[in-house]
Amino acid sequence: MSLTQWLKDLEANETETTENRRYLHAHPELSFQEKETAGFILKTLQGYGITDIATNVGNGYGIVAKITGAHPGPTLALRADFDALAITEETDVAFVSKNVGIMHACGHDVHTAALLSVAKILHQHRDSLKGNVVLIHQNAEEVLPGGAKSMVEAGALAGVDYVFGIHVASNIPKGKIGYASSYATAAADSFEINIQGQGGHAARPQQTVDSIIIASQIITNLQTLVSRKVDPTDPAVLTFATVEAGGTAYNIIADTAKIRGTVRTLDAQVRSFMKDSLLRLVPHIAEIQGGTAAVRYTDGYPSVKNTPAEVDLLVKTITDQFGEDNIIRLPVMMGGEDFSYFLAEKPGAFFCVGGENIEIEANYPHHHPKFKIDEECLHQSGQAFLALVAQYLL
Repeated sequence: MSLTQWLKDLEANETETTENRRYLHAHPELSFQEKETAGFILKTLQGYGITDIATNVGNGYGIVAKITGAHPGPTLALRADFDALAITEETDVAFVSKNVGIMHACGHDVHTAALLSVAKILHQHRDSLKGNVVLIHQNAEEVLPGGAKSMVEAGALAGVDYVFGIHVASNIPKGKIGYASSYATAAADSFEINIQGQGGHAARPQQTVDSIIIASQIITNLQTLVSRKVDPTDPAVLTFATVEAGGTAYNIIADTAKIRGTVRTLDAQVRSFMKDSLLRLVPHIAEIQGGTAAVRYTDGYPSVKNTPAEVDLLVKTITDQFGEDNIIRLPVMMGGEDFSYFLAEKPGAFFCVGGENIEIEANYPHHHPKFKIDEECLHQSGQAFLALVAQYLL
């Protein structure tokens, strides 16, 4: 059996793929609450005749299914996430979210529907497989601690040799496939700094410990971490996103202040340096002014780092499938993605499928209430997954 036949079968299944995506889009569920979505995935897989299925894998509704080939060979894992966001949808699609205040505004409905169709095709042609395929339907990508880490810990990658993940992108034109040669996304950490000074009358500052002054010195001094302490060739972002202090009065020195922000890094050592520096320096800066400051630092997802050999094979595969003109090498995205936990355990790659179409206003950013995609990316996602499986298992 050839990839050509798989692709013909995928095309014949296009209506069902679209219907599945639209059902999922109309019935979104928040992270760790995706009970009905997981039920739909399970029922669909069982309807295809797949029986080797584990449910409630990890810390939520994760699903791991296995298609065992008739011949020995490697095991390839394919991942799709399925949670939605707390956003009220503002699109004009006929299948708009029925769950008010919840929306598939990041394309996880696309990922899930595409992988379900791939599962159907591969199960039908399992007798030609020289190896096995593991289908990872992951819960809770959008909210820490995410679902990936717990699924890995629960054995989702047991026996797996390679792992690949797809993400639809509304900023990449439909028909285009994007990849990163090494780092695909950044580690995305966050912090909150609570400053305690001593308030008082603005006319008698000598009797106070000004929390706003402390906050400003913290912000100013920590900027040098990136500009003077991190190698310029190692990307690092330190952003102070909000500062809260005082009320509306002009004559009161605030006794407390709060700073919130984020740290984005690629390299693990740089990540550790930034965290350790914040935890160490912030209290000392406050102490110099007679105040105190406590840092609550939250480790986000690690950076997604594709492995070289698998990226090379991915590029060859998608170039053969879609043509060289339709392949884009992407810069690092500084957003977070918990596919990193899969790649920390097994070689593989994370790549993007274009869904942008300005003519239908499918060009709003992810996590926007008007986010939508051109549904041709459903078929192209399936093609990419099948081409990868053929490369390894045919």
